[in-house]
Amino acid sequence: MFFEPRIAGNTGSAIRTSAATGAALHLVEPLGFDLSEPKLRRAGLDYHDLAHVVVHADLAAALDALPTSRVLAFTTAATTRYTDVTYRPDDVLLFGPEPTGLPAEVLDHPRVTDQVRIPMLPGRRSLNLSNTAAIAVYEAWRQMGFDGGA
Repeated sequence: MFFEPRIAGNTGSAIRTSAATGAALHLVEPLGFDLSEPKLRRAGLDYHDLAHVVVHADLAAALDALPTSRVLAFTTAATTRYTDVTYRPDDVLLFGPEPTGLPAEVLDHPRVTDQVRIPMLPGRRSLNLSNTAAIAVYEAWRQMGFDGGA
């Protein structure tokens, strides 16, 4: 789930990851772009028809649509590594907008089950949003035996 994403190309890349893995991509408005933007379509390489993308008016609507799912918020401030989580098929992996990340009120939301991070070298700000999401999605899918993958 991308909370208020701002860069069309990153969301387009995430659409391609969604199509490749079967993971749903939930987008929480407001979006910083129009879903028909050429940059988004180019990054997604027209995989849009193969991906499951859902747009929600706000975080509450998104979480209401996924009432039983754990919500794992990705943040550079977390101490739990993404590889230390035992993922479940209905988990929500929550990522914040570029360049700010998830705001405190989202990280403190009662539905957020845990905060996790992807390790980086010290002094680095963050990874690209679509790269971070791909790393996390593939780890979760790996733990589930790449179910459905070839």
